[in-house]
Amino acid sequence: MGNYLIRGGRVIDPAAGLDRPLDLLIEAGRLKALAEPGTVPPPPGFGVIDAAGLVVTPGFIDLHAHLREPGHEHKETILTGTRAAARGGFTTLCAMPNTDPPIDTPERVAFVYDRAREAGVVRVLPIACVSRGQAGRELADLVELAEAGAVGFSDDGRPVYDGRLMRRALEYGLLTGRPVIDHCEEPALAEGASANEGPVAGRLGLRGMPAAAEEVPVARNIALAELTGGWVHLAHLSTRGSVELVRAAKGRGVRVTAEVCPHHLTLTDRWLLGAEGNAYPPVGTLPIPNDLPPYDARTKVNPPLRAWSDCLALIAGLRDGTIDVIATDHAPHHWLDKACEYGQAAFGISGLETAFGLLMTLVHAGLLDLPTLIARLTAGPGRILEQAGFRVPYTFRPGEPVDLAVLDPEAVWVVRPEEFASLGKNTPLAGVTLRGRVVLTIFNGEVVFDGRQRPA
Repeated sequence: MGNYLIRGGRVIDPAAGLDRPLDLLIEAGRLKALAEPGTVPPPPGFGVIDAAGLVVTPGFIDLHAHLREPGHEHKETILTGTRAAARGGFTTLCAMPNTDPPIDTPERVAFVYDRAREAGVVRVLPIACVSRGQAGRELADLVELAEAGAVGFSDDGRPVYDGRLMRRALEYGLLTGRPVIDHCEEPALAEGASANEGPVAGRLGLRGMPAAAEEVPVARNIALAELTGGWVHLAHLSTRGSVELVRAAKGRGVRVTAEVCPHHLTLTDRWLLGAEGNAYPPVGTLPIPNDLPPYDARTKVNPPLRAWSDCLALIAGLRDGTIDVIATDHAPHHWLDKACEYGQAAFGISGLETAFGLLMTLVHAGLLDLPTLIARLTAGPGRILEQAGFRVPYTFRPGEPVDLAVLDPEAVWVVRPEEFASLGKNTPLAGVTLRGRVVLTIFNGEVVFDGRQRPA
C-alpha cells in the first residue's frame, strides 16, 4: 500500500464541505491526516506529490459504463476499460449488463467481480439485468442477483417497455434496496431513429427521435415509482422535458434519481452537420472541428445529441440537484461499427478519458462551478451506491483507504483517440483542444495513473 504526501493542492471534497488548500498524508494506502499546507513534514520513504496550483478530489465514480466483457472483448475489456477509467480520474465503475451473455445470473455477477480482481486497475461493480436475457419478458431473479453483489438492475441499452414488468422490478427493488435503472425510450417512437427530431435531422434526411420518446417512459417510470414506493434511477437524461418531470417528482417525494452524460451537456445535434454546423450557432460549449464531416457516425449516440436549449436545462438540473449524477455512458466500439452509413452505425461514444476535460468547458464558460461539477462526479454517485448498500470512497475519511484524483483545470491538451487506453477510439472530439485534465489517479492508496509528464 502506498505512502504519499500530497502537498499544497486545492482540496475539493463536496461531501465534507471542503474547498481550500490542504495537504494529504497517505500511509499504507489510508488517509492519515488532512493538514494545513506545509505543516506536515514528509516522513522518510514517503513519495511527495506537489499539487500546488492543482485540485485534489475524491476519485470519480461512474454509475454507467460499458466494459463489454464477456463476449465483446474486441470492443473493450475490463483491463482496458479500467485503465481508461484511471486516466479519466475514475476509481469506481458500475458496469452495465448488456454483455454476451448478459449479466442475468449470480454466476455472471461473480464473473465480473472475479475479472475485475484479476485484471482491473480500479473498482468495478456489476449491474445486473432486470429481465432474463434482457428480453423484456420475464423478470430475472433479482433477489439472487442482489445477494451475489449486483448494485442495481438494468436492461440498458434496452428499455423496460412492459409496464407490468417495470412495476414488479420496482417492487423487488424494495426488497433488495437496489435501484432499477432504466434506459428511457418508447420503442414505437424511437424505432429507426438516429438523430434528434428537428431541423438538423430534417436537413440530413435522418429519421428523428422526438423528445417524447424519452419523456413518455420517464413519466411512466416516475408514476410507477410513486405507486410502488420503489427506487427508479433514470439513465442519461437528454431533454428539457425530462428534467422538468424529475424536478416535479422529487418535489412530491418520489424516490427517483437521475444522471446525465458529458456529451449531452456540451454537444448539440449541430455536430451531425460537421464543420458546417458552426455556421448555425449556438453549437454548445465547443466549436465543431473543421475536419469533422457531416454524417460522421462518431456523433451517433442514444439518446441522440439534442438542442442547446436541452443542454441548458440539463445544466440547470445539475446546479439545483434535480440531476444527481454525471455518468459517462462509456460505450466503446470497434471502428467497423462506425464505418458505415449513419443510420446503420452503432450508438455510443468512448467517454471515460475525455469526460473531465469536456465537462470543464462548462466551468470555463461560467455555466457550472467547479465544486458542483465535482459533487456530481463524487458525492452524488457515492451516496447513491451507499443507499444501495455499497460503501465506496467518495469523501476523504481519516483512517480509510484513499481514492483520489489530482486535476489541472487549466491544462490545455488535444484529444488524440489513438492514444486512448480504451480499445474504443469512437469519439467526435478527435483533434479538439480541451482545457482541464486529470494529472494523477490513486485507487485504494496506490497510484494507478500518473500523467504529470504527459505531453499536451
